[in-house]
Order: sequence, then structure tokens, then C-alpha cells
Amino acid sequence: MSPSVRNIIAWILQALLAAMFINAGVHKLIDLDGTAKNFEGMGLPGVLATVVGVAELLGGIGLLVPRTVRLAALGLIIIMIGAVFMHATKIPGGIAKGIPALVALVLLVVVYLLRSRQAVRTV
Repeated sequence: MSPSVRNIIAWILQALLAAMFINAGVHKLIDLDGTAKNFEGMGLPGVLATVVGVAELLGGIGLLVPRTVRLAALGLIIIMIGAVFMHATKIPGGIAKGIPALVALVLLVVVYLLRSRQAVRTV
């Protein structure tokens, strides 16, 4: 794959994921009380709702900044591993309702790999 095609694919994925995570983070923070209650209902501390909301918002922004793409993707990968785990174990509907989280996780890994230093060097 040529470097320009790799770059175009990466930017498209970054923009889509950024929009998704900025939206998710903002919605968590706007309804922080409801989000905290949801987290507590899953056995997690309510304060984690704030941490995840802020991390999703900042991670989404970070996906749009070339210097922070890899760090943002890595942080969001960690959050999405947690989300997939919670869907599989605690959230009603199970992993079937966690498909969007699983897809986001896979796409974040793709972005991380496309933007890795080794991928840039080998092209």
C-alpha cells in the first residue's frame, strides 16, 4: 500500500473515530449524574464516568492532532477494551449490544498501526 493511500485511510478513520468519541464524551459529561448511576449499576465507581467522559473527549480531539494520534489511540484502546469487557460481563444484551464498541476497538488498533513509526519507515 502506498504511503498516500495509507495516509488517506488513516485520516478517514481518525476523523470518524474522533467524531464518535467526542460525541460520546460530551454526552457522558452532559448527563454526568445519569452516566455515574449507570457506572455504579455495573459495580464501578461513579467517578469513573467523569474519567471516561473526559478521556473520550480528549482522545477524540487527540485523534485529530498528528503529534498525539498514537497516544490518543492507545488511551482509547484501553477504554474500549474495558467497554467490550463490560458488555460481555455486566451490560444487559451482552456482547451483541457491544458490537459498536468492538468495531471501534478494532478501528483504533488499525489507526494505531497505520500511524506507528515502523509502518512509516517501511513504506
